[in-house]
Amino acid sequence: MAGSLVARARPARSSPRSGPRGRVRKTVEVALLAVLVVAMLFPVLWMLETSVKENRDVYAVPAKLVGFDLTLAHYRDVFVGPSGGASDLSVALLNSVVVAGASTILATVLGVPAAWAYSRFTLRAKKDQLFFILSTRFMPPVVVVIPIFLMYRTLGLIDSQLGLILIYTAFNVPFTIWMMKGFVDQVPSEYEDAAMLDGHTRFQAFRRITLPLLLPGIAATAVFALIFSWNEFVYAIFLTSSREVRTAPPAIAGLIGGTTVDWGLVAASACVFAVPVLVFAYLVRKHLVAGVTLGAVRR
Repeated sequence: MAGSLVARARPARSSPRSGPRGRVRKTVEVALLAVLVVAMLFPVLWMLETSVKENRDVYAVPAKLVGFDLTLAHYRDVFVGPSGGASDLSVALLNSVVVAGASTILATVLGVPAAWAYSRFTLRAKKDQLFFILSTRFMPPVVVVIPIFLMYRTLGLIDSQLGLILIYTAFNVPFTIWMMKGFVDQVPSEYEDAAMLDGHTRFQAFRRITLPLLLPGIAATAVFALIFSWNEFVYAIFLTSSREVRTAPPAIAGLIGGTTVDWGLVAASACVFAVPVLVFAYLVRKHLVAGVTLGAVRR
């Protein structure tokens, strides 16, 4: 009783942020964060502005941040060619959707069961196998592009969507296995044991019990795999050459060159190119947040 009275009599300690120094420190932190946000978002805002400016405003000196005429002609040129048909950029964007989407689905279908097997079963030299799988991501793509080009030329996969899908899947599967193994480790194996006691096979227990619990991790992994396939440039430019197969990154890069560059078209293409990944991340945002934070607390 006396202890409680003494505790009540003690003055409450003030927070280090409640005094004058704390307010000054908080103001400085907010100001620094505001400067950092502006510095990070300024290129994006400049790209958005350039995409809706008239060409005379794009090349104006000094540059116009406000007070320019708005136009959507650059976005029209992204999808409509000079002759009225589909533009090269629209075909490249569609190719990117097909190649990135197919490689992401294949990497997920192959990587999730493999990660579950590495997590649940005792395999000979499992750590060495996992290290070998991870080692395939050590080298940058440009190091192995020449051997892959020679191999693809022998197999007849040069300038084909199938070739890009296979190489992107090959690079995404190791990443998917390592990411998903951490998520599978967080799901107690006792859930599957209980399901098997109820008469389910091991695969049925995985499909009905474990797999639904892995949806947040699958969503997070799929977003990162999609970003790699969507943004990949080296293989896309070395392994493809025709308009019918080339993806968006080399197609947009091809707009820059020569004596005159249509920066409005380049900016509009970049904005359109960023939309699909943003839409996909928005659709899986609930699973994405849960997947990124899954595993932060150990059982």
